[in-house]
Amino acid sequence: MSAPSTARDKASKPVVLPAALRAGDAIRLISPASWFDPNKVHVGMDSVRALGLQPQLGAHALARYGQYSAGTPEQRLEDLHTAFSDPSVKAIICNRGGYGSAEMLNALDLDLIRRNPKIFVACSDITSLETYIHDQTGLVVFHGPMAAGDFARPNGVDPISWQAALWQDSPWQLGVEAGLRTLKPGRAHGRFYGGCLSMLVASLGTPYEVQTAGAILFLEDIGAKPYQIDRMLLQLRLAGKLADVRAIVFGPMLDCVQPGTANELLDAVLLRVLADFAGPVAIGLRSGHVLEQNITVPIGVESELDLTNAPTLRFQPSVACNQGSR
Repeated sequence: MSAPSTARDKASKPVVLPAALRAGDAIRLISPASWFDPNKVHVGMDSVRALGLQPQLGAHALARYGQYSAGTPEQRLEDLHTAFSDPSVKAIICNRGGYGSAEMLNALDLDLIRRNPKIFVACSDITSLETYIHDQTGLVVFHGPMAAGDFARPNGVDPISWQAALWQDSPWQLGVEAGLRTLKPGRAHGRFYGGCLSMLVASLGTPYEVQTAGAILFLEDIGAKPYQIDRMLLQLRLAGKLADVRAIVFGPMLDCVQPGTANELLDAVLLRVLADFAGPVAIGLRSGHVLEQNITVPIGVESELDLTNAPTLRFQPSVACNQGSR
């Protein structure tokens, strides 16, 4: 049974590439979701400095509110808006995920972001902001390492994709070194789009629901049992969100196993649930919830997934270097 295409998927906005990073750039670290151990972000800042960048904390980045939030929704939104509006800030990296970024969606100043496009890097819960910002402004955003997480631990960041995605305005690619392996062979072109599966599903039925038409859809998560992933994929399909998808790329799906069952169970579940899906399917892309070497991938860039031989995921340039003096 195939699901109908959904009319709720709006026409894609023209793609807006942020300016590429340069040595010495100021990077604002903000906390749109949960609070964290402040020591971790200071370690992460040292790692960012080692890349030739100048990290600085948002005014409320170390705030704590309620049971798990990094400041009130208003404080977190203020830090996000201030980072985008400050011309001295060339990129924004989120400190960690957790929960809470969706609380900011209804007050997000999209016009401000349109006027001040810049690199925005996050993952996990902040998928909510990533996909909505891209859908509404066309700005390419980045799913990848965060300051108080990946940058704060040894070998937490994949340096090759970080450089290719954020510093260079040329096509680039990932392959088996990124963890990619084939579940269903084929080749497809489309806009690379997605993030944390549970957050994508949580958007359905809201004014902020994901716009997947024409996408190579990236889905990653952590700690979800195979039957829960089955349920979320079914919900996407019943909502029409897989009907116009060209290909699917799963992340490593860390800890997405059923206790007492073989690791291959998840592969079997995915192949069964996607039996009617026409496009190619890959798994293992090491971005988002990972143990090490978090890969930076662009959300909104034209891409090609080739699973006819060795798995390869090719991207068009995801930043622009011809920005003059900025």
